[in-house]
Amino acid sequence: MTDLVSKSRPQYRNIDVTQLAGYRLPPAGILSILHRISGALMFLVGLPFVLYLWQESLTSELSFQNYRAIASHWFAKLVLLALVWAFLHHLFAGIRYLALDVHVGLEKQQANTSALVVFGASLAVTALAALKLFGAF
Repeated sequence: MTDLVSKSRPQYRNIDVTQLAGYRLPPAGILSILHRISGALMFLVGLPFVLYLWQESLTSELSFQNYRAIASHWFAKLVLLALVWAFLHHLFAGIRYLALDVHVGLEKQQANTSALVVFGASLAVTALAALKLFGAF
């Protein structure tokens, strides 16, 4: 009797490495992965970078000039922009996850729509920050 039950159940297997290129995650899955990446980016890169810049800005007038030289470099601006994106993405995705925790938007279509809204909002506000950071206004 137990053999009949175990044979009739569907078996789900992990995908093979060769199938990765054709595998498509839904927007909510991509959002989840990027939420983890943005958190790691803020912790591993953002915290040391911001603390270093803060130290440079507070030590003396000469170190503040050093801070201004570092912060005005194009590469430092790109790092800051990546950190701004990480913060905004993590913030908006975190708000979405809080809504999911109170059982709002659990249906598949609602979850995909809210994931796309998070992508749009974080990228739009990041674009505004980029314009400000690179001197458009």
